[in-house]
Amino acid sequence: MAAAAAASQCIFCQIASKSTSTTLLHTDDKVVAFQDIRPAAVRHYLVIPVDHIPTVKDLQRKPEDYSLVNHMLEVGKMLIQRDAPQCHQYRFGFHQPPFNSVNHLHLHCFALPYTPRWKCMKYIAMGPFGFLEAEKLLGKIKPVPQVISKV
Repeated sequence: MAAAAAASQCIFCQIASKSTSTTLLHTDDKVVAFQDIRPAAVRHYLVIPVDHIPTVKDLQRKPEDYSLVNHMLEVGKMLIQRDAPQCHQYRFGFHQPPFNSVNHLHLHCFALPYTPRWKCMKYIAMGPFGFLEAEKLLGKIKPVPQVISKV
């Protein structure tokens, strides 16, 4: 019950359920994407899961979690490349607690450069804190293949 209450109060859950006036750039059964309200780059989009997942710390080495994050990244890349073909530098990643601003998993998608340039400070990797590149997260949650032994 507490999880349902948290989700009903979550602004990103409201966006995902189309309960706000937020313009969606992409929507499917797993994710929605929209512009960040405080853009830090030429293009700055967020891709969020439709289902409420609080943070990267809630993801596990499960095929469904890996598939979801991979899908989020694919959607983000498609949107950024579609909307900023003139940009040659892109960045995709997640804030880790305690530096996440909203407790709903969200992928930041950037077409660089940062605007203004100092905004890059918010997206620095700091080990187990700070910003985590999407590819590194995929490596951390990649499912371990099951070994079947013959007896």
